[in-house]
Amino acid sequence: MLVLLAFIILFHITSAALLFIATIDNAWWVGEEFFVDLWRVCHNNTNCTEITDSFEGYSTLQAVQATMILSTILCCIALFIFVLQLFRLKQGERFILTSVIQLLSCLCVMIAASIYTNQHGVVHENYALYQEVNNGNYGYSFILAWVAFAFTLISGIMYLILRKRK
Repeated sequence: MLVLLAFIILFHITSAALLFIATIDNAWWVGEEFFVDLWRVCHNNTNCTEITDSFEGYSTLQAVQATMILSTILCCIALFIFVLQLFRLKQGERFILTSVIQLLSCLCVMIAASIYTNQHGVVHENYALYQEVNNGNYGYSFILAWVAFAFTLISGIMYLILRKRK
């Protein structure tokens, strides 16, 4: 049981780390001489422009930013509640609250990645500063967001099934 518990905690920490990296790192949309994240556009790794409300697709990007931040916060709260429930729950009870919060985190990251997938053309074609931004590909942060979606979904289901044992 101790090995299973260690695996679940490690899996949850991995999910949180993936969410932090996907939210913070600058590789959602990349090309040969630029990269775009949720917060800025950088050309040649030196000329970075913050994404502000002057960009036409800013409201879409704000929705992605908000849901990724919320997903990361919910994942951390779920880990904290899981640790609390380890000591508070009676034997045989399920980790329902932890599961619900983790599944909400999963939903948030899915919404963020889906919005970005659906609207990336609208967001990137409006960067008047750099025309070559349109000629990019999804970066590893975008892929990590989808991997974090799978991890949070799996851990949410694991918490739903898991019962407290001695």
